Amino acid sequence: MCFSRHATVIHGCGDGGGALMMSLQSLKTEGDSPEADSAAQTEKTFSIGFNDLNESLNELEDNDLDALMADLESKSAAQEPLTSEPNIGGTNDQTAPPATTQKHEPATALPPPPGTDNFLDMGEPQTKAEKIKLALEKLKEAKMRKLIVKVLMSDGSSKTLMVDERQSVREVLDKLFEKTHCDCSTAWSLCETNPELLIERTFEDHEHLVEPLSAWTRYSENKVYFLPRPQKYVMFTDPQIFYMWKKDKAALNAINQQAKDLLVKENFGGSTLIVPDLEGTLYLKEDGKKVWKPRYFVLRASGIYFVPKGKTKSSTDLACFVHFEKINIYMTKNYKQKYRAPTNFCFMLKHPCIQKDSPYIKLLCCDDEKTLVLWVNSIRIAKYGTALYKNYQAAMKRASPTKTLQSAAYKGKFQCLY
Repeated sequence: MCFSRHATVIHGCGDGGGALMMSLQSLKTEGDSPEADSAAQTEKTFSIGFNDLNESLNELEDNDLDALMADLESKSAAQEPLTSEPNIGGTNDQTAPPATTQKHEPATALPPPPGTDNFLDMGEPQTKAEKIKLALEKLKEAKMRKLIVKVLMSDGSSKTLMVDERQSVREVLDKLFEKTHCDCSTAWSLCETNPELLIERTFEDHEHLVEPLSAWTRYSENKVYFLPRPQKYVMFTDPQIFYMWKKDKAALNAINQQAKDLLVKENFGGSTLIVPDLEGTLYLKEDGKKVWKPRYFVLRASGIYFVPKGKTKSSTDLACFVHFEKINIYMTKNYKQKYRAPTNFCFMLKHPCIQKDSPYIKLLCCDDEKTLVLWVNSIRIAKYGTALYKNYQAAMKRASPTKTLQSAAYKGKFQCLY
């Protein structure tokens, strides 16, 4: 199945429900005055993928608009304060990784437009126009940050989602399942793409969607897609790939389901998660150069370490390459041409707020796809720990028994969405 949006072609396939793509484009500011900038920032807090907030509210289905109104009416003064404003309209300076998002007090609500007082005294709004007018006022006063997201489907139609800062990716996926009537397979994912860096990242189900979207810059071409990613939970369908990786291919293929279940229980079911004991040679791109040099890397629960030149593989000689707490892992597209990588089996480690080329980006290259799958998913295990297992269990409960992801479904082909 092929999808296109603004000369961007996406290749992918889905089960039954058809793949659905979510296009989120940053809003344009209107006017040069501080007042206009302030108003634009307020709208960006609540709407992505539309020219203005009024347009996005008009796109909401009646039941969603009613639900929004009821939610806004229920807000109390004792509610938790907002997280910081999205960086969609912020600076484009990506020299150094910004600090993590922090909470602050909500901005003073904008004054109501002329005639609003009379409107509010009219009683319960009846028409959609009245509801939208009232919603615009209450959104400016609400302490809970919300995003109104336009969802485009492969047939050219669209859905509009209301997402607030409390909602996890799992909850957004469930909402999409209800709207699209797809098969609810565990493979369905929300994927973020960055065309400038030619990278893709699959959001983890426990993440809060508003947070990564807030890292996008004003003129970002980033998009989010709703597509199946069969390798999403490969560490649970084929745990032997990660915990018996030193064995030969024949031994790995001989593992039966009972042995797989035991591996999952041993490594994920206890009080402490066990990170794959992974190590090996990867190619590292030198900062500011299109030169890749082999280094011996070792995976640990806290991060990735390497063996300095002239040192041994002893733990006392290992040097820290990167810690996991402030970086995400991204798959890449065509880096053999873009950066003269030894192969196209590369991955990137970077802070989520870095949106363009930066010396703070770490690029690693693998010899083959098997090694790429091994490292990328082992890093996910080390970074997210037992949260991944909880995500998988929740996805399995929602999935249809006949549509549950099996290891045979994994094709070993990464398709970046450009």
